[in-house]
Amino acid sequence: MPKAANYRANSVIYFQGDVVSDKIYILQSGQVVVNYTDIETGKDLREVIQTGEFFGVKSALGKYPREENAAVVSDSQVLIFTVPEFEQFVSANTRIILKMLRVFSNQLRRIHKQVENLMEKQEALSPEIGLFRTGEYYLKNRMYSQAKYVFSRYLTYYPAGKLADAASKNLETAETCMVKYGDGKGPSPSVAGIPAGAQPQPSAASAPAKPSDTLRPPSGQALSDTAKEYYNAVSLFSQEKYKEALGEFKRIVEANQDPEYVVKAAYDMGRSVFMLGQYDAAIAHFTRMVQTYPKHPDLADILYYLGQSYSKKGDAERAKGFFRKILTMEKDEDNSTYLRAKKALRGLEEAQNG
Repeated sequence: MPKAANYRANSVIYFQGDVVSDKIYILQSGQVVVNYTDIETGKDLREVIQTGEFFGVKSALGKYPREENAAVVSDSQVLIFTVPEFEQFVSANTRIILKMLRVFSNQLRRIHKQVENLMEKQEALSPEIGLFRTGEYYLKNRMYSQAKYVFSRYLTYYPAGKLADAASKNLETAETCMVKYGDGKGPSPSVAGIPAGAQPQPSAASAPAKPSDTLRPPSGQALSDTAKEYYNAVSLFSQEKYKEALGEFKRIVEANQDPEYVVKAAYDMGRSVFMLGQYDAAIAHFTRMVQTYPKHPDLADILYYLGQSYSKKGDAERAKGFFRKILTMEKDEDNSTYLRAKKALRGLEEAQNG
């Protein structure tokens, strides 16, 4: 039987990118909105869930990460279905099946059209603008290490380009955010976009823009070879090529050439193993990391992956222990790791008490 749950205003039911559970929701009362990024324009879109509507259906049925954030605007009550419960429910309601098919069909047509338009636009882009927009995408989505690498590449290839000033500002923003938040944390940063009327041709009149001193060492080299290898591996991870990314991260750790990137790569090795569904290996890897790097800057995230790994294995008590530990470490309730741990803990407790 589906379970009723109450959510307070300004809480989040699930986050975009959450490794999906088998939960599907129907809004009984209150107001919930889903926020997602339009693949064609890159703009953030907001859709209000109407009373009686389902949400979280596609990702739960397809067993892939959530595509949107589901945020509670006013105190709300929802019914939560597992996938088997949902399938049993709709099998007895042909009208609901037909309605869902119409909705999904319209969405697929819209996405197909957006992809066509996106491909046409990309074909018309110069390499310079294409590289700049790749950096914009990473920065907007708080993937700061990737953004840092891309904008540094832009300034290397187009030091006198008309977008050089914007690229330099975005590079500084990415570096600052990396220091403060790491990847995937903190508020969405402001992005210096493409100036109106900017053309792809480089301009000799533009003053050359240089990467900041924190990126460019005294030798003048923008990034070390190890750093390049690391960011290339991060790019593979962001493309969901987890096996290939794991191999690259492992090579960096084994080479042991640059301590900074060895530590980064060790963490990302664990993330890759987790995303490959190798939960025992993820537990072993992250446990060694906690023992080796007790003050690792991503310690809370490491504990979160440990908790999720135990949860995936069905060991709820150990999982809850890690999530509770995070809540004692992270005092900022707007911190994404804190919110994810709190939500995961609540889900496990509701499952046990239900």
